[in-house]
Amino acid sequence: MQKKYHVYGAGNALVDIEFKVSPELLQRLNIDKGVMTLVDEVFQEELIKKLNGQPCKQSSGGSATNTMIAINQFGGNGFYSCKVAADKAGKFYLEDLRKCGLDTNEHNGDGEEGTTGKCIVMVTPDADRTMNTFLGISSNFSEQELVFEAISDSEYLYLEGYLVTSSTAQAAAMKAREIAEASGVKTTFSLSDPNIVEFFKNELLEIIGSGLDFIFTNEAEAVKISNTKDFSEMIAYLKTIAKGFAITRGSKGSLVFDGQILVEIAPYPVRAIDTVGAGDMYAGAFLYGITHGMTYVQAGDLASRASSRIVTSYGPRLTTEELKSLLTS
Repeated sequence: MQKKYHVYGAGNALVDIEFKVSPELLQRLNIDKGVMTLVDEVFQEELIKKLNGQPCKQSSGGSATNTMIAINQFGGNGFYSCKVAADKAGKFYLEDLRKCGLDTNEHNGDGEEGTTGKCIVMVTPDADRTMNTFLGISSNFSEQELVFEAISDSEYLYLEGYLVTSSTAQAAAMKAREIAEASGVKTTFSLSDPNIVEFFKNELLEIIGSGLDFIFTNEAEAVKISNTKDFSEMIAYLKTIAKGFAITRGSKGSLVFDGQILVEIAPYPVRAIDTVGAGDMYAGAFLYGITHGMTYVQAGDLASRASSRIVTSYGPRLTTEELKSLLTS
């Protein structure tokens, strides 16, 4: 029986506000470079004031959001669960999801007071991204935002690691995994960020449970979750928590394990100017590929091309036309 959705995703809804900055400015602001740091609303508002005058770009973001939008832009059909407030940012966010063709939890944005989450993304000339995130109402993401019927009517479930930063969101992720497993829906997960793995490893492993169908990780995250820099030991560990996985390695390309063999996916050399959303795009392209008849190797190649394309422009998103052109090139 054909499922209605290719992928059901769940994650934090964050309006991304992206700034171009220098490493020296990050040092002056005492901000750790290259990682995601959770901050409170007061700190974030002060940071925005300090960055006033720097070039910026605003878009609906959040890791899983970027992945799900990419799936739909390629031509897939996705459902996305998130939580926003009934404020200006929340209305902007939901409208953007609808424009991208994503179905979402219908009760979202129907009047709940609060502040929609925001992520300050600071991009340095070396294309590195540093994020300071205030989750806002997204920290209250819970089972209430899940649509059980839509999970069961999907081929794949996709969860972002950032959900572990909230106890209710973590519980919702675990519930979504349980529903998926009971319905024969394949389960996929992104480790999301090295800091998340370092500080929430136990919570991540609780979501992973007895093992998932597929995990997306970059090399730094893989080192932290496996607690080793030895590549063979890292691979062996990942095999204990997932049937398959992809390890992204930046300019070195990626490695994909399909459950039987480990395949090296070649990179597409480009001049990177912004790595925001590269991992999210990789996951989106890969999930689109394996839900549309591609092998893991073919999906990995599409993901490599798509993620290399996105780092050549600012922001976590490409146009639909740009993405679809990758399917025929």
